[in-house]
Amino acid sequence: MATSEVKVLGTWSCPYVNRAQLALKLKSVDYEFIEDIPLKKSEILLKYNPVHKKIPVLVHGEKPVCESLIIVQYIDDAWPTGPSFFPSDAYERALSRFWADYIDTKWYPLVKVVRQSEDKEERRTLIEKLSEGLVLLEEVYIKCSKGKPYFGGEDIGYLDIILGSTLRWLQVTEIVLEIQLLDQNKTPQLAKWARSFCSGDATKDILPETTKLLELHWKIQDFIKAGYKL
Repeated sequence: MATSEVKVLGTWSCPYVNRAQLALKLKSVDYEFIEDIPLKKSEILLKYNPVHKKIPVLVHGEKPVCESLIIVQYIDDAWPTGPSFFPSDAYERALSRFWADYIDTKWYPLVKVVRQSEDKEERRTLIEKLSEGLVLLEEVYIKCSKGKPYFGGEDIGYLDIILGSTLRWLQVTEIVLEIQLLDQNKTPQLAKWARSFCSGDATKDILPETTKLLELHWKIQDFIKAGYKL
């Protein structure tokens, strides 16, 4: 596949963008990565995503696909070679989509909020909710993996990509708050999965370095304190 036929618009630090990159790598698809700073709303972003004006955007043969959950599904459909990201069973596929939506709408948004919160009581409440969510996702992992390494079984699947892309920012949050969210005692299987996922050959070159994300976090905090809305 020529690089000109497939493009990814996004920024290196965005977990939603990392999902598209990881899915393409798993399918052995070459692509052109176009670094796009979300705050500037570049012409190319407005061209390919005029509705939401957000990254990531996958461009395949000049046809744009937006929203990371949809992008990963599209990649699985458009390049069917190799293992599918989804189970063959219809109900299990539906469950994968359900939990992906839970991660994006209920759980992961709390990671950013708790990291940036200055209110101790609010932080305490959010940390409890995050921990409860991880315990729930531990149960999902055990059920979906069926004793195998990944949510997808022997191979990285849809939920691995969706949750795995958030792990580096979760690590940053742990460092900032000086806490352990992926607790070896409360979520031993999920903690083991996270270590394996982050160190795997397919993911280690895609996921940003935690140290670089930590530097970015402090820069963002400085902007917020200066009165900028991000």
